[in-house]
Parts: sequence; C-alpha cells; structure tokens
Amino acid sequence: MDLANTKAVILSCAGVALSEAERAFFKEAHPLGFILFARNCENPVQVRALIDDLRACVGWHCPILIDQEGGRVQRFKPPMWRQYPPMRTFGDKAREDMDGALEDLRFTILQMAEELVEAGVNVNCAPVLDVLQDETHDAIGDRAFSNELQVVGRLGLCVCRHLLSLGITPVIKHIPGHGRGKVDSHKDLPHVAESLEALQKNDFEPFRIVVKSDVGYRVWAMVAHIVYEDIDSERPASVSPGVIEKIIRQDIGFEGFLVSDDLDMEALGAYGPIEARATLTIEAGCDAALYCAGDMQVMEKIVKAVPNLSLKARKRLQNSLFDANMAA
Repeated sequence: MDLANTKAVILSCAGVALSEAERAFFKEAHPLGFILFARNCENPVQVRALIDDLRACVGWHCPILIDQEGGRVQRFKPPMWRQYPPMRTFGDKAREDMDGALEDLRFTILQMAEELVEAGVNVNCAPVLDVLQDETHDAIGDRAFSNELQVVGRLGLCVCRHLLSLGITPVIKHIPGHGRGKVDSHKDLPHVAESLEALQKNDFEPFRIVVKSDVGYRVWAMVAHIVYEDIDSERPASVSPGVIEKIIRQDIGFEGFLVSDDLDMEALGAYGPIEARATLTIEAGCDAALYCAGDMQVMEKIVKAVPNLSLKARKRLQNSLFDANMAA
C-alpha cells in the first residue's frame, strides 16, 4: 500500500452501517483509518461487515481503532461481548500480589484481544498510563491502574505485550500524562501547574517504561489536550510543538506513531473550528488527527484542511505492526 496519498486523519461513521454518502466520501477522502464507537457496534456479525466495508472504501487493510479499555470505557458491550473490569482493579491487586495481578490482566487482555481480532479491529486505544493523583478527575478515575508509577508502568507494559501478541496495536495514552488534570478535557481545558521536574519523575515515567521496552517501537501514543504550564503555558500538548518535540519525542523518547486525542473535545474550543484544530495538531507534530463524532459536513472540511501523511509518519507506521498488516 502506497501511503503517500493518504490523509493524516482518522475518521468515524454515524451508525451501524455506511450510508451511500459516507461510502462515496470515504472513497474520495483517503483517510488513514477509522475509529469505532458504541453507536457503530450492535453485534459481532454487523461490526465485521462494517469494518470490511470501511476497508473496501480505502482499498487496503487500514487501521481500525476502538477504545476497548474495560470498565466504563469499552465500545463492545454486553450482552454481545464480554464485560471487562476497569484497570484500577488490577492496580489494586498489584499492591499485594503483583504476579497475581499480571496473570489476571494477561487473561483479561487476551480475551479482549480475541474479540477485537474476530471483529477485524487492529488498533486498541489502551492502555491508560496516567498516574492517579488526589486531584485526578473522574474522567480518568478507575480507567488508570494506580497512583504508583511503577505499578502503572508494569501493568501497562503487560497490556501492550499481550495485545501485540495477537496482532493488536496498543495506543498508550494520554501522553505525557493526564493524571493531574482536575477537569474533564471533554468539557474544559485542564491546566497543570506542577513543575517539569516533578512531572519527569512521576507522570512521564510509565510512558518511558513502555517506550524503552522491547515492544516500545511497536506501540502508538495518543497525546493529551492539557496545558502543562511549566513547559508551554500557552498551548495544550496536542497543539504544542514544544511539548511534542521536547517532551514526548526527546524526554520520554517516544519514536512511534502519534495521534491527537479527539478533535471534538471542548478542551480545544479556543482553537477554532475542528478543521483548524486538525491542522494545528499536525503542525505541532502529531502524525495524524483523530475525529470521532462522524459528522459528514465536519469531516469534509477536515479532509480539505489536513495534509497527507508525512514521510516521517509513514516510516513510523511501517515500524509498527503495519509493516505486516498492510500486506494482509
């Protein structure tokens, strides 16, 4: 697959099947891939047909993303799919029995990955590597493993390894760390006043643990819509060249494929219409922008605004699992 003419954006659709208008648009738009939500997921047979249809639109085995974390955030829901526990469950157990927590987590993630593989999903927006704090907003809450960075790092790495073992690319999030966010970035823009030194010692460390591991080059990352005042007091990480280059790329050492968090979130409300936000994320250093609402008129504007994947972005894709999946 020649990715040179592929747009640096991941899009979404409105329902459980493509409309004729969506199908025609996606064929012309050439997005990198698609993300699914609960509105798109009725049962396994329907989801597989939808995914096959989406891939037929772009003509290759493109990335199909989903947020299947467990707990409150899983798009495949009972009774058609299993209900999984929130990741905090495993972090709590790890305080007393790390080996037992790792074994329970391995079993859970392999079950989850099997369901994703069956559906045709090949990118899971998990694990959450945010370190819990006293002030952590419930938008993260029990989605995170623990307030202990080593527990977060070790359990997060376990998730990555077992997703990868079944061909699912993990997306570590919300890099460089959402744990100190006191408000929900779906509704407001969080500001973190903690010093860079404190962030380096705590919040960034679980991401480093995964990035420096044997599977670090194979994972993707999702960047947070948060202002880190000691790094860039003007812009949230997702539209900050300083945060992306100096912190995510250099300090943490992440060299893989980087996507923005959802462009539709109110945290980016001051940065213009969604197509402008998309452009800003790419200019700041994200490899692809992520749009999740499935509004056709908005998607048409985004596709006109964003560039094709850069050469660096294409190389990062090829260094991840997609060197194998593109031939599938």
